[in-house]
Amino acid sequence: MEPQRQGSLFGRRSSFIKRSDISVDTASRPERDDPSGLHDAGVGSPMDSPIWKRAGSTKRGQSQQLNGNNIHKTRQIEWMIHLKEVAQGLMTKIYRLRQILGMPDFSAPQLPDDFWKSGVLPDLPKLCTHVVRKFPDHPAKLQLEKVDKAGLDYLNENAEKISAGLEPWLFVLVDLMIFREQALRVILDLSSTVVTLLPQQNPLILHLFMGLFCSFIRVNLMADKIPRKMILQMYNLTHTILKSGRDFEFYHRLVQFVDSYDLPLNGLHDDLNFVSPRIGEILDAVGPTIFLGVDYQRLRNEGFLSPFHPRYPDKLTNSAHPARAQDLAHIDAYREWVLFGYLVCPSELLRTNGIEIAMAILRETLVLSLFRDEVLLVHEEYQQYVLPKIAESKKLAKAGRAKGREADAEYSQAKQVEKNICEVQEISIATCDNVHREHRMFLKQELGRMVIFFSDQPTLLAPNIQMVFSAIAMARSEVIWFFSHVGVTVGKSKGNRVTPVDLDISDPSIGFLLDGMDRLITLIRKYTPAIRGFSLGYLSAAGQRIRLLLGSPGMVALDIDAELRHLFLSALDSLEKLPKLQSEKIVTSPTDLSEFRRDWLRTMMLVSSARSPINIRHLDKATLPGKESIVAEGNRAYMWSRRVDEIEQQLQQHGSLKLLYFYRQHVSAVFRHTMFGPEGRPQHCCAWLGLANAFPENAHPTLPDELSKFAKDAVSYAQALIEAVMGGLEGLINILDSEGGYGSLDNKLLPEQAAMRLNQVGKVTGPPSKQVKATPDFPLPGTESEPKNKDSIKMLEAAVQRLVGLCSVLNEMEPVRILNHIYIPREYMRDYVMNNFRGRLTNIILVDGDLQRPTVVEARLQRHMSIIHLIEQHVSMDMTRGVREVLLAEAFTGKMRDLHPEEGEVGSGGDAVTTVADWYIENIVKDVKFAAVIYSPLDKCFKSTRQIGRIPAESVAHVTELKAFIRMFGPYGTDKLDSALREQLAMHLTGIDVTIRSNKEALETMAAGMHIKGERDAGLKQLLELETLIKLSLQVGHILSFRALLAEATAQVLNANTPLLFSLFTDFSKHAPTSVPETPELLKLKLLATRIGASEDQDIMLVHSVLVDVKGAGDSMWALLPYLYVACMTSNMWNSSTFSIHTGGFSNNIHCLGRCITALFAASELVRCERNELQRRLIAQEQRLTGRRLQENVNMPPEVRRAEEQAAIETNIKAMMKSFVQCSSAIMLEALSDSNRSPLVAKLVFLDQLCELSRHLPRNTLEQHIPQSILRSIYQLYYENTTPTLVPVIQNWRQVARSDSPSRGSRRDVSEFGTISENAPTTTAELSRATSRGSIFSGPIKFSSQRKMLDDPPLDGGSDSKSGRKPGRFSGPLDYNGARKVSFAENSSSASSSVQVPPPSVPAPRRYASSRSGPVSYAYD
Repeated sequence: MEPQRQGSLFGRRSSFIKRSDISVDTASRPERDDPSGLHDAGVGSPMDSPIWKRAGSTKRGQSQQLNGNNIHKTRQIEWMIHLKEVAQGLMTKIYRLRQILGMPDFSAPQLPDDFWKSGVLPDLPKLCTHVVRKFPDHPAKLQLEKVDKAGLDYLNENAEKISAGLEPWLFVLVDLMIFREQALRVILDLSSTVVTLLPQQNPLILHLFMGLFCSFIRVNLMADKIPRKMILQMYNLTHTILKSGRDFEFYHRLVQFVDSYDLPLNGLHDDLNFVSPRIGEILDAVGPTIFLGVDYQRLRNEGFLSPFHPRYPDKLTNSAHPARAQDLAHIDAYREWVLFGYLVCPSELLRTNGIEIAMAILRETLVLSLFRDEVLLVHEEYQQYVLPKIAESKKLAKAGRAKGREADAEYSQAKQVEKNICEVQEISIATCDNVHREHRMFLKQELGRMVIFFSDQPTLLAPNIQMVFSAIAMARSEVIWFFSHVGVTVGKSKGNRVTPVDLDISDPSIGFLLDGMDRLITLIRKYTPAIRGFSLGYLSAAGQRIRLLLGSPGMVALDIDAELRHLFLSALDSLEKLPKLQSEKIVTSPTDLSEFRRDWLRTMMLVSSARSPINIRHLDKATLPGKESIVAEGNRAYMWSRRVDEIEQQLQQHGSLKLLYFYRQHVSAVFRHTMFGPEGRPQHCCAWLGLANAFPENAHPTLPDELSKFAKDAVSYAQALIEAVMGGLEGLINILDSEGGYGSLDNKLLPEQAAMRLNQVGKVTGPPSKQVKATPDFPLPGTESEPKNKDSIKMLEAAVQRLVGLCSVLNEMEPVRILNHIYIPREYMRDYVMNNFRGRLTNIILVDGDLQRPTVVEARLQRHMSIIHLIEQHVSMDMTRGVREVLLAEAFTGKMRDLHPEEGEVGSGGDAVTTVADWYIENIVKDVKFAAVIYSPLDKCFKSTRQIGRIPAESVAHVTELKAFIRMFGPYGTDKLDSALREQLAMHLTGIDVTIRSNKEALETMAAGMHIKGERDAGLKQLLELETLIKLSLQVGHILSFRALLAEATAQVLNANTPLLFSLFTDFSKHAPTSVPETPELLKLKLLATRIGASEDQDIMLVHSVLVDVKGAGDSMWALLPYLYVACMTSNMWNSSTFSIHTGGFSNNIHCLGRCITALFAASELVRCERNELQRRLIAQEQRLTGRRLQENVNMPPEVRRAEEQAAIETNIKAMMKSFVQCSSAIMLEALSDSNRSPLVAKLVFLDQLCELSRHLPRNTLEQHIPQSILRSIYQLYYENTTPTLVPVIQNWRQVARSDSPSRGSRRDVSEFGTISENAPTTTAELSRATSRGSIFSGPIKFSSQRKMLDDPPLDGGSDSKSGRKPGRFSGPLDYNGARKVSFAENSSSASSSVQVPPPSVPAPRRYASSRSGPVSYAYD
């Protein structure tokens, strides 16, 4: 270690002595305020000890009234208390030095490299080990230049630096030497002067004396764990180099001290030989308590830890063993007294009960704690240092056996002691774990009973408080024993074999003990006012009894001197000044009884001294028979006084688990094994977590940096434990949320699984219940109720119980404070539950890259939310609000268009909804996996020829699935998906705009010569990227179809949950005023109505809003749009188009082109009109500003202008649609003369669907170019499961057109057909030849006869002015059963009687044979 670090560590060169005051006779003057300079120990002088601080200044004058002898007697108490604190400081510094040196093992043949690199000692192994080997010889006599010349030269060059690094640790040795002198003098003085140290007569002085005795042993044993010889020799060597050969002033005294304690136990044997008889008496006195502490069967049977009286159960206060219950609170201290006492005073084992007392502890103990995690292998130490002493005693007794019986008995006793010590280690290794496990089980039961009893009867806690302290102390002893023995390796008594201590770290009893201690301590803190009140009442009565005893005849006859009487009266005065609970005036100020305790300790020290004229024995004899002596009353009052103002100190004394900091790795391991094990209890987590609060208590004032280190480690432990607890909480939630949990209770078959199950049942013979068995893929509902599955139900019940218990405990647990860190477990619980819900949501959305069905996701989220609601019932928090916040955070990606203001920024989020939206765009809209996704109008879903990954498109892109998506993510999720669709739509519309501009000249040529075949073909050949245009248009229709499904799902969800709001938007969309252009406020509301499915013109509004952003849209070139899509009718894509009556669409999704055309024609016209209106308004404004004359109709009323504008828009859109139908019909019907006429049926059906989609395309407009009978025959043949072919009877196309004209109420110009009549077959032979060349439909089509369609009501084909949308039906598929089939052959005699025959007065038109087989009913003229 560097000198700078040492300076910051210790602050000054000496630890607790003054260099100028130290001498051989330093401690011979105890009357001095600080006889040995101990005020530098970091804890102050004896009068600065915490126990004296509050009372030391109040009655300073009283101590001056005592004579010199009495002052010396009372100061011994102060020295005992203070020297114990000094011992703690010394052991803390020794422990720090060991940490710096790397915890070396000096019994090893060679020290590790970390020892030499620590910086405390010079890195000169040869030189250092040589001076240690030659100790105590002076370094100057060792001829070190022969050992390591280079090392000695290095030492001479760096002597000052090395000396500065060693100096702080050298003065630790000086501190040890002075402490040994002072503590030994106090121990010897007390041992020789105190009348009695029995626990029944003088417990206060006994505990102080034995505390100093054990501290003295610990310090000297700890000192053997540092290189004392090396530090002393190397420091003196550098000192002689710097001081010209002069030794360090304390060198020779330190050499003598270190040499005498070279083997510390031998030194202790020599130093404490004088006090050995007194130690033996003390250990004999505590023997009954030791035997009781290890006999847990007796403890249970006689009720030592039971609040009930063992012989009188009706008595709720246990007064059977008051003294013994008080002793049990110190059982851990008694065990240390026994082990340390017999270790340093081995001759006391030869007493009558000595070996029995020692064996009772040695059977259950393998290691003895010295300081923190430093332990002593007690059996090895006994065999190495105690057995030789016993052998020596045996040898002496054997030599004197011939002289008498006493020597013979002593020999037999020594022989028995030797045998027991040799055998006890094997017994301890084999049985200690089982014995302590039984102890823990007993304490677990007793603590559980105490918690239940005192929670139900809190008024009985105060009378039994000492018994509660005893239970807490015994549980603490067992817990510390367990962790101090984990991982310990001990040697065998015979041979050099070693064996590890095998402890079961999964033993759940540790958690029960910690939980019981924590609950009892919580009860004590909760009812501290009641305990104080009871204690004050007891002290008031004790004061009256003490005054009566002072005035008794026996006490008067003793003739107590003035000094002792003054101390008695001072203590009595403190008791009589206590506030009376019965008085009206309630004293709220805290009661301080430290003055009483100080006076009573001084009194006990005086009466305990053999030199005092009045001692304890005199006071006991002066007591009346049957009465408690004044000493017993005072000792009991001292004990109860601590319940008034030192309740926290007592809790720390009996229940502090701060030592577990040094075993925190084992603590964490045991916690993980026992927390959620088969017998573990998650509700014990609060007790495990509360351990962190005690960790900083290990810090000592002599090392200020320890506090920050311990606090940091405590924080790390608490955080790791909280994470483990919350991980267990998440594990319990996940168990319940798994398919083996709540999922097994609501097994439901999907429609596909149900169909497979029905098919399986239909194929088997016999009772279905016997034939059909559940499979892993399709478990039958109700299987969880079968007896063979009862274990899973029990597992669920256990998981629910653990979850509820854990949440209840976390909710009730008080915040854990570690310095400036505060941990609130209930808040952690809420955060982890919400994070687990968020993780569950994000994990189940995608399964191996494939989107999970939204209905399945919704069901699993509802299952997870049911678990959260279960937690919510047992915690005082609103978990439902947290779930809503999580769903909102996962759905909110930004401000909603048309609702939120544009200004202001918002944070990013919405990972879950973004994942879903991106998957829909990539796989449904873009079809990046080439699964041939098409839109099915009848099923209202998207279907795919191949699976998308492992799922079909219809399982995730159905209106039912979108409804589940909307219910989960709400309006923000819908807005995100709508925005993604809008982005794709804008991209494709921009491509269409580019295509229009690149084909401007070709389109103008087509428009000019559309009815001239040559010019039209020339224009078609000049068109560029026609296939690209079709793909873009199909994508636009695809997107519009998806958005229509989304809007329909939104409408259904809103109508089901908020019908009033939905009806409000529906009525608004019907009656909202229209204007060109729309006002911003109305436009936002209309766009919102289209997004939620409350408007009819959804596609037009969406495309219009996108085209507004496309700068070129709406100009003169967009007027060529109909001719551009007329060219699409010549595409090769029609060759692969196959219409399906099951989907209502085409196999290659070409039906989406109609949705694109409908929306694009109307939206482009709206944009053009809006821009024209804006231009007109701008011109009008300029004219007003310049004063020129306004144009005509500028001052027209707004209502009239809006009506005219709207009518003009409608007219223009209809004209565009009419132009498209007219030109498309011309091109299609010309194909009848071509060799390849297969796409004609698809084109005809497409135009019919276009008529159904667009309200701007009346059916009479379509019938002017395509006779409805053709379409009717096509659909009828589809439903008759035949190959559709055009079979006209005898009439040509022109005759058909003329014959249809009167019946439809509209006039047809024959010239509109252009070249159709020229290429149409006119005779039956021609028709037969056309038919014989092959069907115009490519290949036969097979349809299932099980699908039936509902009849649609007849439509008025002649109503051209109807502006509303026609009844919702895609043209084509109708219900045709066997009773409605008709014959198509001319003059067929097998025609059905249901065929309508025209009246005789009106000649029947010769049309394509059909009845009511088409999508529209025709009336015959």
